[in-house]
Amino acid sequence: MSADEQAEGGSSGGGAPASIYHAAGGDDFFRELVETFYARIETDPILRPLFPASLEGGKERQFLFMTQFFGGPGRYSALHGHPRLRGRHLPFPIGQKERDVWLGHMLASLEKLAPPEPVAREMREYFAQTSQFLINRHGTVRPEFLGMPQ
Repeated sequence: MSADEQAEGGSSGGGAPASIYHAAGGDDFFRELVETFYARIETDPILRPLFPASLEGGKERQFLFMTQFFGGPGRYSALHGHPRLRGRHLPFPIGQKERDVWLGHMLASLEKLAPPEPVAREMREYFAQTSQFLINRHGTVRPEFLGMPQ
């Protein structure tokens, strides 16, 4: 599977090994991760304006996507079709700053829940790569992610 397919949620929607979902703690772990992350978003002056007034719909979609991607039930695709992460995020202005803040909140949330290794490492890598892939504003992508000399 290509890096783009993996970032998009994989061709079947379950891009990561099933063991991550189970090893992390299943639905309970991912529900708590999403709640912890969104509690941080709620007060963030950079990211909060990018989200709708109610965060509930986004919480549910993120929970469904993450559980599916990391090997749990395919509920996201059953309800919403292929994840198409990049396309679904195009309406939102995501530059390097927004990506870095988002990633900081997600990694802090993950660290707070302390899943076992290598699960935590694999999740950190996925979040870092995928958040970089979602940058959609010209002139904001770091050269090393474009394969350009620095």
